[in-house]
Amino acid sequence: MSRKQPCVYLLASGRNGTLYAGVTANLLARISQHREGLTEGFTKKYRVHTLVWFEFHSTMAEAIAREKSIKEWRRIRKIELIEACNPHWLDLYPSLV
Repeated sequence: MSRKQPCVYLLASGRNGTLYAGVTANLLARISQHREGLTEGFTKKYRVHTLVWFEFHSTMAEAIAREKSIKEWRRIRKIELIEACNPHWLDLYPSLV
């Protein structure tokens, strides 16, 4: 996996728990920041640290557009997206490092 590539991701606090959609140019570094609580905000406050879905893009503009689209979705559609590729809501981060 390339260290720097535009990516959209979903984090969860647990199966069917609180969800967070984000975008980054460096997935490993960004998820590490979330997991270690290095940034104040939603994911730290609600302990949303489990990487349950991600998608790489060719450009940051594409990734940002996809993230904005996903953020507008209803919760059930986000859950369907996760479960289509990760039905057991496994933490995908360990497979990346």
